[in-house]
Amino acid sequence: MSGRTLLMWDEAVTEYDFGPEHPMDPVRLALTMSLVRSFGLDQAVDVTAAKPAGDSTLRLVHREDYVAAVRAASEDPRHADQAYGLGTVDDPAFAGMHEVSSLIAGQSVAAAEALWRGEAAHAVNFAGGLHHAMPGAASGFCIYNDASLAIARLLELGAERVAYVDVDVHHGDGVQAAFWEDPRVLTVSLHEHPRTLFPHTGWPEETGADGPGEGGAVNLALPAGTGDAGWVRAFHAIVPELLAEFRPQVLVTQHGADTHFEDPLAHMAVSLDAQRAVQEACHGLAHEYADGRWLALGGGGYAVVDVVPRSWTHLVGIAAHAPVDPASAIPESWRDEVYARTMQPGPRRMTDGRWPVDFREWTAGYDPADRLDQAVRATRRAAFPLRGLLA
Repeated sequence: MSGRTLLMWDEAVTEYDFGPEHPMDPVRLALTMSLVRSFGLDQAVDVTAAKPAGDSTLRLVHREDYVAAVRAASEDPRHADQAYGLGTVDDPAFAGMHEVSSLIAGQSVAAAEALWRGEAAHAVNFAGGLHHAMPGAASGFCIYNDASLAIARLLELGAERVAYVDVDVHHGDGVQAAFWEDPRVLTVSLHEHPRTLFPHTGWPEETGADGPGEGGAVNLALPAGTGDAGWVRAFHAIVPELLAEFRPQVLVTQHGADTHFEDPLAHMAVSLDAQRAVQEACHGLAHEYADGRWLALGGGGYAVVDVVPRSWTHLVGIAAHAPVDPASAIPESWRDEVYARTMQPGPRRMTDGRWPVDFREWTAGYDPADRLDQAVRATRRAAFPLRGLLA
């Protein structure tokens, strides 16, 4: 296997644009790539662009009639069909929507292919991670589900075990739905509790379809307000044991930055430093259990200046084996670009001042009265025995 790290990037992905009032501002992608370059990380990876996913690839996950509906809305947004989730407040139709959504999907699929063929060890597509799109509908700012498409392509190439770990603040419902009945895929999602956040799914009891799929879905619904120590502790309370049992051939991870305390659409209290700690953990787990094959995707994140570019630049550095020191000052040239693009001041350091993140191991200090521990215990009780693990 090559030790290369691929960074999937095409400037055209910034055309994934729902309009000026929509929270998913594509400036977050442009600023991330600019910050990656500011730290010289583009010299530590192979920056690669791939072709858009074609119809045959999209149909690995998405229904043919849905792809046709997206194409029609893309050609004329007035033809958006809300029966397919298009033309809604969350997913307004825009000209070129099919083309740019296919392009983002194509980057994730090509990255998965390169990993499987041994052409790279790690790959990052921070424009991807659009995990809410369903086989027959757009949802939650997501048109085509690139994560599911990448996994489906791995299965088509012969993979027998693919693990998907999602640490976005929102439940990874689209990926779970795509593989609900497939024992070859383990989906694990850590997210804010469905009582308080879209898509209002991801309960611990959601463990996969009866029969071969049972135990293939694992959900940890975290209390609103969970902070660094609890969030990192919860990750380590479930993910390593699951991966040790499943032994994936490829690890796909989704790193939505919207768990951050500054994110306007959610209610968690996680710092950039805790996000970096979980990125490091995913990298280590890929080497430990997946022969190093790691596809890391972006996802949500709506603090588009202060949080997203820093979080995903750390992700790229970790995947490149050239991690950015959290104490690093951010280059003034990048901060000047931020102001020119957004009229906002940019952050000054690559840390929120909470590095290193201190957390208790799951086995130490368990408190049955603690809401976080209750959430972890609910997940372990629901899912672990189905996989032959102790709750």
